[in-house]
This record gives sequence, C-alpha cells and structure tokens, in this order.
Amino acid sequence: MERVWIGLGALAGLLAVAASALSAHALSDDAARTMAASATQMLGWHALALFGTGLWAARGGLFAHLAGAAFVLGLLGFCGAVFTLAFTGLHAGPLAPIGGSTLMLGWLLLGVSAAWPRR
Repeated sequence: MERVWIGLGALAGLLAVAASALSAHALSDDAARTMAASATQMLGWHALALFGTGLWAARGGLFAHLAGAAFVLGLLGFCGAVFTLAFTGLHAGPLAPIGGSTLMLGWLLLGVSAAWPRR
C-alpha cells in the first residue's frame, strides 16, 4: 500500500500543476480563478501529504493507511466539487465541505498513527 499512497501523491501533484495552468489560461472570471486556486493549493499540499503517508505507512500501520484513504477521498470530494463549480458553474451540494472534513480527518488519523503504539 505504501507505493499506492506515493503513486497517488505523484498523480495529485501532477494534477495540481495541470490545474494551475488550466485555471490561469481557461478562467477569465476572478471568482472562478480564486476558487480554482484554492482547490489547486489543497491538491498540491495533499499530494505531499500522500507522499509522506506512503513513506510513513510501514511504521504508522492501520491509522496511516486510513489517513491515506481519507486524503484521497477528501481530495476527490473537495477539489472535485470546487473545480466543478469553478469550471462549469455547477454546484455539487455538500460535497466540498464533506471533502474538506475528510481531509481534516486524514490529518487527525495521520497524527494518531504517530501517537498510537504499533503492535
């Protein structure tokens, strides 16, 4: 699973760079560009979080793997909803706040993986 988290982190990093370029060239509305910049920033930071989770997972155990899963699900929810709104104007309902909460849960789980003794 460690390689999965690192691979998904690399994919998220790639998508962050692509989203940044696409936003800069395809969005003319300042509000949409601001929304896309927020999603791009979250994507980039959590790309690094997934990479770190992959490096830590062998020592962090189950909670580290749960953190990785939460990061992936949170990115899909939060970034997916914000990018959809920015690029199409379509609202994805509560998907962005649920995704953001899932990202926060990922950080909590990663912290627990460091504090909880592995058996």
